[in-house]
Amino acid sequence: MPEGDTVWNTARALHRALAGDRLTATDFRVPRLATTDLTGATVLESAARGKHLLLRLRTPDDEAQLTLHSHLRMDGAWRTYAPGERWAARPAHTIRVVLRTAASVAVGYHLHDLALVPTAEERSLVGHLGPDLLGPDWDPAEAVRRLAAQPGRSIAEALLDQTNLAGIGNLYKSELLFLRGVSPWTPVREVPDLPGMVALAHRLLMANRGRWTQSTTGSLHRGRTSYVYGRRAEPCRRCGSTIRKRDQDDRVTYWCPACQPEPGRRPGRPAH
Repeated sequence: MPEGDTVWNTARALHRALAGDRLTATDFRVPRLATTDLTGATVLESAARGKHLLLRLRTPDDEAQLTLHSHLRMDGAWRTYAPGERWAARPAHTIRVVLRTAASVAVGYHLHDLALVPTAEERSLVGHLGPDLLGPDWDPAEAVRRLAAQPGRSIAEALLDQTNLAGIGNLYKSELLFLRGVSPWTPVREVPDLPGMVALAHRLLMANRGRWTQSTTGSLHRGRTSYVYGRRAEPCRRCGSTIRKRDQDDRVTYWCPACQPEPGRRPGRPAH
């Protein structure tokens, strides 16, 4: 699942490719927008709100501003190409949107929750989100308040809830909890220093904003970018214990059972 920094980077790439230009052709390959034609509209900006992408446009007659909303979920992606360049990133049957300008072509693959709304009504799509870890609305105190509002919920589940704070996915959830030495199944009320955890989440995403290689270890070398994420059955970089993994629907958690003991256990030896 794309993390908030990946979505932020995608929005930035779309902005560089499209902002300030008029659309010369559009092709929507989803039923609800199949007859939509935005030819002549000017792209004003591309922005991210948590894991949501917002492409803001002005209609050809300059009378209205519209927002094209998309969500990447597990498998979505936007790619930009030069006119005439081959679209090689994804299979053609997964294309959902094609936006053309004189200088660029933006192709949306496997996009979800596509919607076109007046920009003034964006809140109907993203107003439920909590403070955005990479946005101008970031408010750590509000993020802590929202997390703490459900004290019996597991901290792993609470961190993934975008209504608490927007931008954390499976990777940052797993890495953040390892770095704080907290078991993923610890109830929120038992998490020591919740403000410290929120502050670290912000620092991790900010450190990776603007680059496609995500690292929580400080290394950008392949195989060295994470402490636990993607490292099932490998030794913990801190204590040598075997990293574990648990799947649940589209969510996955990696953790070290020794460094992140279950609630009520002391750090050290994992439970058997």
